[in-house]
Amino acid sequence: MKLKTALLGMAVMALAVPVAQAEDFTIGLSNGWVGSEWRTQMIEEAQAAAEKWKDKGVDIKVVVQSANVDVPGQIAHVRNFINQGVDAIIINPNSPTAFDPVFAQAKEDGILVISTDAEVSSEDAIYVGIDQTNWAALSAQWLADTLEGSGQVVAINGVAGHPANEMRIAGYTSVFDQYPDIKVVNEVNANWDQAQGQQAMQNLLATYPDIDGVWVQDGMAAGAWRSLMDAGKAGEVAATGEIRKDFIDLWVKNDFTSGASVNPPGVMASALNVAVFMLKGRELKEPASAGQYKNAMYLPIPFIDGDNVETVAKELEGKPGFYSYTSALSIDEAEAYFK
Repeated sequence: MKLKTALLGMAVMALAVPVAQAEDFTIGLSNGWVGSEWRTQMIEEAQAAAEKWKDKGVDIKVVVQSANVDVPGQIAHVRNFINQGVDAIIINPNSPTAFDPVFAQAKEDGILVISTDAEVSSEDAIYVGIDQTNWAALSAQWLADTLEGSGQVVAINGVAGHPANEMRIAGYTSVFDQYPDIKVVNEVNANWDQAQGQQAMQNLLATYPDIDGVWVQDGMAAGAWRSLMDAGKAGEVAATGEIRKDFIDLWVKNDFTSGASVNPPGVMASALNVAVFMLKGRELKEPASAGQYKNAMYLPIPFIDGDNVETVAKELEGKPGFYSYTSALSIDEAEAYFK
């Protein structure tokens, strides 16, 4: 491990002192929750991104640990990668703070750590992905504008306590707080599960039949909209939407009043491409210093609404219903972030 640490240090200094660099790397991918096809697509896109490096003369070996685990279980993922001597770890973390000690150990052993999809507090890691707070704020602003600043709204959130979920709650709250005539009458959790989202919406409609808007996260919006349709409310209520093909098709067919911020499954592929350039000793033009932990590199957030939903639907033609609209930094686009 000491030899590996020395080699990584030489790579980081490559801009100042020319040194020979290996053109093959091993990257570990850790995913601690497999409750949606989005996560499966995330892993598959990262694996595909690794394959594309072969055209650049770089061999990337990807090692995947993807399972439903608690935080200690995912920490074990990281320890396994350290023991295997990987060059980099890319993690979609189940906690923002619990990994600090094990990430410090990884850094000690010369291993680059990048989180994606959810930010982490560790000073020994960087985050490459979208700003989850802004993700929620964009769709909340769309809903506030659509309601002309007035109405009763319910919110259906993901997994309680998950870092991305908590940032999203902060995002929509920051927007709705600016509108005194928008009342968030209830907030529930449906664990990013479509069936639970449908049941949650059904329950909310039974208690609040006259709501004007629904702010619901991806993974659950299709279910929420089905409950709205079943209740005859789909033409009366504005609600945020999904990026999956099956929902996009339903949206176009029924002309929903909907808007969806895109959290692309390609975020892990983007993180992988950034990781390879860092492993090759390249230096970011701007340090990863955004976000609440001052270690984030934020990616653009596409948005879907009535103006472009038909274009998106055409782009998804031929894809299975569970496929999510996506984007990722290509190798060339990732390189543009580096000196």
